Amino acid sequence: MQVYTNDHSSSVLQTHKWRTLANSSPHLLPHILPAMKILDIGCGPGSITLDFARHVPRGHVIGLEYVSDPLPAARTLAREQGISNVEFMEGDIHSLPFPDESFDIVHVHQVLQHIADPVRGLKEMRRVVKKGGIVSARESAGMEWHPANEGILKWKEISGKMGKARGGNPHPGARIHVWAMEAGFEESMVKRSTGSWCFSSPAERRYWGGSMMERAKSSGFSKGAVEGGFASEKDLEVIANGWGRFVEEKDGWFGLLHGEVLCWK
Repeated sequence: MQVYTNDHSSSVLQTHKWRTLANSSPHLLPHILPAMKILDIGCGPGSITLDFARHVPRGHVIGLEYVSDPLPAARTLAREQGISNVEFMEGDIHSLPFPDESFDIVHVHQVLQHIADPVRGLKEMRRVVKKGGIVSARESAGMEWHPANEGILKWKEISGKMGKARGGNPHPGARIHVWAMEAGFEESMVKRSTGSWCFSSPAERRYWGGSMMERAKSSGFSKGAVEGGFASEKDLEVIANGWGRFVEEKDGWFGLLHGEVLCWK
């Protein structure tokens, strides 16, 4: 039931490793207390998971991923940073391997858009969070860029088609509060907000555009796009060149809007 259109290649992990609580879950930060037990679903290389662990020195954090690929590197990073109140394991959001009311916070970031049944996933998150605990989600809702760029437009169109064809829900941030209520949360207990990413400085353009350029050349996205008939090799070349031009464009600007929810049980 996982419909992720990427893999865990180095170009994908490069963007995931950049994520922290401050830049990816700021709506949740004020609610974290030092002794909490936290579940981070879709942890990838563990950057947000380890940030959680630093914020709960008397608590414990579990990073959950549906495949094992990125977990050895996450465990290594934890050891290198001397963080011991964390563990990483495999598991499926649709059927979480934990008893009812196990965690103070259950968190997802850019995960619901990549699964077949986001309401079922949120029901499972609600099941394993404690009474009075928080389920937190953040998902992309839309994107804009400047100047006009054929390659980026083609990337957006192809990645959207791939996600929908595989049963995913590309950029669902505007409606995740609806999914939360369908999963059993009372409307009055669902706080909605928005956040954003912006990549415009030379360093930011190199980081974001360079990673996306490499994804177009070699990643699960590029392989799946060709094998699934969504794109030709020529299309991928146009996409890679478009991101390359974005990196070099002194007026280049790329923005992502995110929808956020905090749901109290």
